[in-house]
Amino acid sequence: MGGALTRPRLTVLAGGVGAARFLSGLVEAAPGAEITVIGNTADDFEVHGLHVSPDLDTVAYTLAGHADVQRGWGLAGESWTTLRQLRRLGGETWFQLGDLDLATHLRRTELLRAGFTLSAATSELCERLGVPVRLLPMTDDRVESRVLTEDGRDLHLQEFLVREAARPPIREVVLRGAAQARAPQEVLRALASADAILFAPSNPVISIGPILAVPGVTQAVRAHPLVAAVSPIVAGRAIKGPAVEMLRSRGLDPSALGVAQAYRGLAHLLVLDEADRELSAQISDLGMRVHTCPTLMVDRAARRRLAEEVLASLAPLAGAGSRP
Repeated sequence: MGGALTRPRLTVLAGGVGAARFLSGLVEAAPGAEITVIGNTADDFEVHGLHVSPDLDTVAYTLAGHADVQRGWGLAGESWTTLRQLRRLGGETWFQLGDLDLATHLRRTELLRAGFTLSAATSELCERLGVPVRLLPMTDDRVESRVLTEDGRDLHLQEFLVREAARPPIREVVLRGAAQARAPQEVLRALASADAILFAPSNPVISIGPILAVPGVTQAVRAHPLVAAVSPIVAGRAIKGPAVEMLRSRGLDPSALGVAQAYRGLAHLLVLDEADRELSAQISDLGMRVHTCPTLMVDRAARRRLAEEVLASLAPLAGAGSRP
């Protein structure tokens, strides 16, 4: 960060594929940094009796170099023998678990049933996989993102995203259990001790929003002097997933401006794609500084360049106060 910190402590709020790609660039761009990732767990759910943590696994697989880059999720070299047999036996297979991926969920469930917290189980799995950052679940308690549709259904987020392919019109997105959840002390310490807090380019409603909803997290972020976010929306379109529709369901502008509205009072800096440069003045009016650069992470080099841009944009704020 401008050379002022030789070993910066960076805490990143993250969820999903966009976050994983950004984090892979950040690891390359800041090789001396102490990076802690606080992962969304509100899309965790049970499949065939196994505890699945999609966002935690996407981050872990990507940073450990095991992710299937072409497919965008799951593990490279995956096979599907178990899934085919399950289908033959009449089981539900809309949530596709490959043979290698199943091993992760079997081991996580085994650890949880042995009395491990989700944090401890995640630490064990990350060590075994070779994840080069500290990955912390946002909570060890059960929190669920639910999508209430216009046709009256109450769907778990994975049912909405995967089984329904995000097609049903959204009436509302709600979080169940967040108010009763507790943030692990490791999470609160990582926020308080960070030189900078980053919001990865993730859906503000279903990826970053649940983390902020855990009591104590928003307060810790709001108290921090250096918080930056990367918009996951470019020219009014989400890079991946239904972020635009979900912003609209919250009454926010369906654009990078809506991302700024979601993070108002929390982020001091918003990194936008160059295609959204015309929104800079409106976002500045919300009390945020704006930095524009190419944000599409089309390859490894682009991921690193985006991370470098984010770190460089923080440098002027580090010693001069964070508010515009």
